Amino acid sequence: MGLPVNLPSEQEFSQFQKLIHQQLGIDLTPQKRAMLGHRLVKRVDALGLSGFGAYYQYIRQLENKSELDTALELITTNETFFFREEKHFQYLKDEILPAVRLSRPFDVWSAACSTGEEPYSIAMLLDHQRKGPWSVLATDVNNRVVEKARKGIYLDDRTDLIPEIYRRRYCRMGVGEFDGYLRIEPKIRSKIDYRTLNLNQNFKNIGPFDLVFLRNVMIYFNEEVKTNILKQVSKVLKPDGLLFISHSESLHGLTDEFAPVQPAIYRLKPR
Repeated sequence: MGLPVNLPSEQEFSQFQKLIHQQLGIDLTPQKRAMLGHRLVKRVDALGLSGFGAYYQYIRQLENKSELDTALELITTNETFFFREEKHFQYLKDEILPAVRLSRPFDVWSAACSTGEEPYSIAMLLDHQRKGPWSVLATDVNNRVVEKARKGIYLDDRTDLIPEIYRRRYCRMGVGEFDGYLRIEPKIRSKIDYRTLNLNQNFKNIGPFDLVFLRNVMIYFNEEVKTNILKQVSKVLKPDGLLFISHSESLHGLTDEFAPVQPAIYRLKPR
């Protein structure tokens, strides 16, 4: 009996593992083999290719750079939603912002922003709670999801966690062909600086930041890459700057540059 049509062979999976690590620094575990096949099989079929091995050879050709980007997007796209891990936003509102002088800018970086739900959540809260200047930089390795985030259009049934006061102030409901969709107001969209950025490469000319959201992304990297990313993040934080990671992640054994504040919240130690 042969392999299921949507399951790459071990050799094919190994090829994609090496490619993804090379391009993004992400380590796909063997348990992700079926996931990879499920996400790529439609592209294999759409291009009329014989299988995953042929697709790998296709995207490795220089003239097919856009298809490589498509493959990486399909493999790395993750589900996200507004105001995810609500305790972080509550801490930002109740503990961080009241302690910041109104005269100075408050700067936030949403790293691995995906399709934009996280940076828009941050921006809504900052605009509503803070009277002083603020900024949000939102980055992701995938240019296509960055472009989607920049548009700020979402299915309404996936926006349940947006507080009603923010929904009324910062969101527009779609009509006609856009019925069932929601779009973030231009006032908020225009205040977020969206860029494409690979965390596995040296990032310069950004920051400094008061707060970095680095959530639900380090789980894809090995310890060497995680350590390097955290070292670079420490360099773009302001003194006493804060780092938010997800509650499923940990800095244990990776760095001694941050001190724990609360679960999944860390403060940069004085240098």
